[in-house]
Amino acid sequence: MEKVGINPNSIDEIFISHSHFDHTGGLSAFLGKNNKVKVYIPISFRGVRNAKEVIYVKEPIKIHENTRRFEGASLRSNECIFSTGELGGIEQSLCIKTEKGIVVIVGCSHPGIKNILEAASQFGKVYALIGGLHGFREFDLLKDLKLICPCHCTQFQSEIKSLYPEKYIEGGAGRVIEI
Repeated sequence: MEKVGINPNSIDEIFISHSHFDHTGGLSAFLGKNNKVKVYIPISFRGVRNAKEVIYVKEPIKIHENTRRFEGASLRSNECIFSTGELGGIEQSLCIKTEKGIVVIVGCSHPGIKNILEAASQFGKVYALIGGLHGFREFDLLKDLKLICPCHCTQFQSEIKSLYPEKYIEGGAGRVIEI
């Protein structure tokens, strides 16, 4: 956060996809610097302490609707933020409704991309998929998406890039993607 110029105290909410250490390892340290945050976690994840509020997510929920201001920007009148709810007893995904469609941000996709895309589609037509695609090989599931940004634990990035070069975007920590 320091390297990209983000002040921990400017954050008031955190969304955790699942309880694996590579997704939660910095949470305790962060909460030591800023304990005034609301944390959204899957219902199966326990042990979050020192947060202002912990929201255990089991079912799909709307987190924000078009009035929420973010660092230097705000949601437009038709934009909302949702959670898919916990899928497969392990992981939730973040869905942002934009003018172009639903942008799905995943952790590792342990419940399976098909399940995640189906859950996200209840909020609208899925436009983009960003995040880790752990073990994912059902490449045809990506054909209707307009943007694909596989990162983190995706083993088959080169295959996805070769199949969908016009949709593929390189990802990584600190990467800004404008939709």
